[in-house]
Amino acid sequence: MNIITIMLGICVIGLLWYLHIIQCQMRNIRQILEKRIQESTEELLTFEMVNKEFNRLGKAINDCLKAEETLRLKSMQEEKQFKELIANISHDLRTPLTAVKGYQQLLAKGPLTKKQQQQLMIAMQHTEELGELVEHFFEYAYLVNYAMEMYPETFNVVSTVTDCLLAYVNELEERGLSIQYEEPAPISIDADHEMVIRILQNLMRNCIKHSVGEIRIEIEELADTVKIAFTNPVKEKSALEVERIFDRFYTADRARQSSNGLGLSIVKLLVEQMGGTVEAALKEEQLTISVNLLQVQSKG
Repeated sequence: MNIITIMLGICVIGLLWYLHIIQCQMRNIRQILEKRIQESTEELLTFEMVNKEFNRLGKAINDCLKAEETLRLKSMQEEKQFKELIANISHDLRTPLTAVKGYQQLLAKGPLTKKQQQQLMIAMQHTEELGELVEHFFEYAYLVNYAMEMYPETFNVVSTVTDCLLAYVNELEERGLSIQYEEPAPISIDADHEMVIRILQNLMRNCIKHSVGEIRIEIEELADTVKIAFTNPVKEKSALEVERIFDRFYTADRARQSSNGLGLSIVKLLVEQMGGTVEAALKEEQLTISVNLLQVQSKG
């Protein structure tokens, strides 16, 4: 009886030891996987398990980790190639486009019939749109390929918005559009002035291109940000997907190929580089794009 009791005790102790070893090895597996996530290491499971099935499990985990790493590197390489492709295309398009504009200007100075003048004006308009898209390509490629260095300075953002709107007066008149804008008291922020101007220009171009009525601009100082909102009416029953409006190459109406281009994607990149946020909302055929810039200093 004593021998049986001793044997059972030894078996229990051995089983407990075996379970303890398994628990320690499972803990090691968890720690290695957590380390891979937190420190972005490529460490694999390198120790032998006490059970053949666990060894097979460890090998399967390593195979999955290697496959995931391969896919990640391939994805990074493809993304890099895509960015380089955009940069190369935008650069290659600028030279012939400049030549096209030059020949169109020469034609405009020559003797043309009324019909020829109308056709030339249409061609020049499309060339301008193409030129804008090429510039967006170039700017977007630069932003996603290189980390832009920021030069923060304190300036009156209200004055900057006002100056930006004044620059588009002629274009607004040509398109029969009006602006509702009540200039608030000065608001000083500390940010990159050139980046803010580029953001405002892209938002203004987007409004002019897609608005079917009066454009409304509002500036509001919040607790630690300044909010600049651009609102414009869109076509009734618009197919616009607001949640995708900042996606690169997003097309609102595939049938007409009416696209937001890269302007809003550039806005999102620039705002986020300055630590701000941008959002869009569509309510009753009114599209509002709001930019929230950080580091409000004072209100004069």
